[in-house]
Amino acid sequence: MIPSQQYRFLRHSLRDGRSIKSDTSRWTKLHLDPWLLCFLILNAILGLMVVYSATAQDMGMVMRQGISFGIGFIAMFICAQIPPKVYQAASPYFYALAVLMLVLVLLIGETRMGAKRWISLPGIGSMQPSEFMKFTMPLMMAWYFARKPFPPKFLQIVGALVLLGIPFVLVALQPDLNIGLIIPGIFVLFLSGMSWRLIGGAFAAMAIVAPLAWMFLLQEYQKKRILTLFDPESDALGAGWNIIQSKIAIGSGGLTGKGYLEGTQSHLGYLPEHHTDFIMSTYAEEFGFIGVFLLFSLFAAIILRCLMIGMNSFHNFGRLYAGTVGLTFFFFVFLNSGMVSGILPVTGDPLPLMSYGGTAVISMLASMGIVMSIHTHR
Repeated sequence: MIPSQQYRFLRHSLRDGRSIKSDTSRWTKLHLDPWLLCFLILNAILGLMVVYSATAQDMGMVMRQGISFGIGFIAMFICAQIPPKVYQAASPYFYALAVLMLVLVLLIGETRMGAKRWISLPGIGSMQPSEFMKFTMPLMMAWYFARKPFPPKFLQIVGALVLLGIPFVLVALQPDLNIGLIIPGIFVLFLSGMSWRLIGGAFAAMAIVAPLAWMFLLQEYQKKRILTLFDPESDALGAGWNIIQSKIAIGSGGLTGKGYLEGTQSHLGYLPEHHTDFIMSTYAEEFGFIGVFLLFSLFAAIILRCLMIGMNSFHNFGRLYAGTVGLTFFFFVFLNSGMVSGILPVTGDPLPLMSYGGTAVISMLASMGIVMSIHTHR
């Protein structure tokens, strides 16, 4: 039997067990990966620069985002010091805490723009528990599948779908059909060696369920977002405004961009949410095609480094988790970029380490800290 691509990923290491080579470098003693750390710092600097421009040079918002990055890098350093086996043991408790927080959102959460997504913390501000669940989900799924031999059996996959379904339903009640919540779990399923026959069956089931979801699950504004994707000019001053202005901003950037702080679509108020969901449009307008190419190169370096760490890990938990973090990072880059360029519906998912928002930044950097822990604890 020819091994699958996922199986080769999981068994890539030349040896299982502890590393024979003793690495006593300063970076290893600090449990940090210098390449990944360098890429993340560059991404953080670039993110603060774009937030400064997108917020009309509002130093207050830049300082708050800078504090979020500072907390995130501290969390990353702390997470990198803890051995992966501790995360593996604590994963079910993290998952239970995240589910509890999602329940609390429904009970005492703040309502903004028609949805309960935030919890107010005295003296700290508000946070989105769904972002914490994005941090917890790959840990839980990696723990679930790492306990038994690969590839997973059918009943294991059913159990994993239940673990995915609980937070998805709780978030849908907010209401918010945040597909990014379950994507990490789906990537763990794929990397664990789930057969292509089951993957094909899952897509067939989704095709059957899609009409029912359209009729009974999707809210009116969500249906409008999907319809607007195909013809944004049909409601140019309403639902299609975001996509039209975003494409104008991206197109007007040209090859080299208008220059830093010289964007007009965002600074004159035409581009909505230009410092959060549509920050890529602001960046593309000011830095052009060349700037976007360099940014995507930086994203690719982060993704590939995570995948390399996963492939060189000596235990299945580390392989699954590091690989999932890299693929999840790719997914959110693809989702946000597709959204702002008009090839995907508007979802409200931020661009990793670029969009304004503290919870997403901290959870992403903490995840990168666990990836570094997997790399340095041999």
